[in-house]
Amino acid sequence: MMKEDFTHQLAQAQPYFIGEENAFRAAVLIPLVKINQAWHVLFQVRAFSMRKQPGDISFPGGHIDDTDESPKVAAIREAHEELGIAMNDVEVIGNLSPFITSPSFVIYPFVGILHDYPLPNYNKDEVEELFTVPLEWLLSHEPYMHEVDIAPTPNEDFPFHKIANGQKYKWRTRTVEEWFYEYEHYTIWGATARILKYFIELLQVRDIPVRQ
Repeated sequence: MMKEDFTHQLAQAQPYFIGEENAFRAAVLIPLVKINQAWHVLFQVRAFSMRKQPGDISFPGGHIDDTDESPKVAAIREAHEELGIAMNDVEVIGNLSPFITSPSFVIYPFVGILHDYPLPNYNKDEVEELFTVPLEWLLSHEPYMHEVDIAPTPNEDFPFHKIANGQKYKWRTRTVEEWFYEYEHYTIWGATARILKYFIELLQVRDIPVRQ
């Protein structure tokens, strides 16, 4: 193999991070709606009958299917399926940096304006209720944070005899920041709060008007 071969191979398109092609890939939409000339962020409470994260507050979104042309298309499709809104009534105005929750899970967030609101035909099988939070409130209220320590737990068949120090190997514990927003009787936390916090901080840097 010649140097040119290395150069050619390294110049090929690569995944965003090592392991992305095997990770669970999801896309979410941060929906913006206008109420009385003021911008609000729309949230959904996951149906209590859902197998995963029942009752949690989230943005519309989900797994990126093989049939989705892109993460953006997946975010629009999921908003259509969960919120009951026509796909052409979602105006995607930007995207945020991917949120890599772990080496096996990545979320691609998009920001979109919903032109048809309120949404009476949302999917009751997946969504318990919808609510909005004024963007002005989010820009002026700081979330609070708690730390969670996560330690690796090797499976029983892990080959300790192959690594230095064997079963005495010192696994590195990592600390995860969990952010919380409290609005009325709703608690927004988890990946939704992390993405929301990043979005709000972007707006604060640009000093975006909330009424126009």
